[in-house]
Amino acid sequence: MLELLKRKIKSAEDLLSVVKTMKVLAAVSIQQYEKAVESLGEYNRSVEFGLQAVLKHRPGGIPILKPVLKQRLGAIVFGSDQGMVGQFNEVIAHYAADEINTLKAGQENSAVMAVGLRVVSPLEEAGRPVEDRLSLPGSTTGITPLVRDIVLKMEAWRFERKIDQILIFYNRTVGASYKPHVLRLLPLDYKWFQELKSRPWPSHSLPLFTMDWNRLFSSLIRQLLFVSVFQAFAESMCSENAGRLASMQVAERNIEERIDELNFQFHQERHSSITEELLDIVAGFEALT
Repeated sequence: MLELLKRKIKSAEDLLSVVKTMKVLAAVSIQQYEKAVESLGEYNRSVEFGLQAVLKHRPGGIPILKPVLKQRLGAIVFGSDQGMVGQFNEVIAHYAADEINTLKAGQENSAVMAVGLRVVSPLEEAGRPVEDRLSLPGSTTGITPLVRDIVLKMEAWRFERKIDQILIFYNRTVGASYKPHVLRLLPLDYKWFQELKSRPWPSHSLPLFTMDWNRLFSSLIRQLLFVSVFQAFAESMCSENAGRLASMQVAERNIEERIDELNFQFHQERHSSITEELLDIVAGFEALT
């Protein structure tokens, strides 16, 4: 019995070491993705300045946005590739399914892309089959090429399947936890363009450009979409690690409690075995005398 308890205590201590290591990795990853989100602020600001300058010099007769028929829907759902994140994938999958059902988009008029393999099953269980699936990168350096793939897929949706309404579903960090969020990527908000155009320019030097207006405007829109997808990607990865950190904290507390119970049982068993040996010695001595 004592040897069995020793093995259990050793296994629990090894598991506790693994959990503490995963806690540290999750905390480091959170900082990494938070910095990535912060760094997008200046980039996004530069893109907005470019759009503001282009909109102020828009040639007459060129429409900013074309009419969109919101009958076809494309959904991009960010989940996780790894486990130990609690209900992270289930929460975002059911939220996405409910939002798509609210928009009354049938399966024949909708397309779903899963970024993160573990979110595929919850989506399909919620009644939303997944057409495309992508694996998540291991660090921020792998986000950029994956965002390019997502943007290319979005363009294929628009030109091949006439999907002009695209939504991104992902979890956002809220304090030490997270909550589901939806970003309407396309169609672009006409009111936002009007507000951007009416903003005062921040300096006395007025902007000028020489390239074709349509080419410049299209390029800036692509950059805007790229930044939006990248930000959603980084925030999802940040909230995933926040969920993993919370799960590891709960696991650490449970393992520590289990180790305390095993140590208590070990000391009790050891005390009982010592007492039994002493009683045997006393009984043997009395028998001999």
